[in-house]
Amino acid sequence: MVSILMGLKGSGKTKRLVELVREAVKEETGDVVCIEKERKLTYDIPYQARLIEAGAYEIGSYEFLKGLICGIHAGNYDITHFFIDNFYKLVNDKSPEAFAAFIAWLEKFSESEHISFVLSVTSDPEAAPDSLKPYLI
Repeated sequence: MVSILMGLKGSGKTKRLVELVREAVKEETGDVVCIEKERKLTYDIPYQARLIEAGAYEIGSYEFLKGLICGIHAGNYDITHFFIDNFYKLVNDKSPEAFAAFIAWLEKFSESEHISFVLSVTSDPEAAPDSLKPYLI
């Protein structure tokens, strides 16, 4: 399952993402991973979740991000949830087409590996392509 928290800056996306991480840690039996660009959530995310500062890896491309997700999963098959905060800060291409293609890949990966993904994205939800609207929460 893939879910997208989309809203403009200051709309409470990160706060909602932190709440979802806490719920997942509390309710799930598997492992929870949270990826962020900078170390801002260190004291907000429960210690049971694996917090990854992705800024150190200079991700940039969607292919790199796919590799990072696959690599993290390959090292731990017990992961049930991935949370990615400030998604557009991780990738250089912010075009709706590239993002929609990534979400399509992520949906397939999610289904095959039984992992839930939640992404926070700073963008106007009204301007989201129709292909992404089913993922918005």
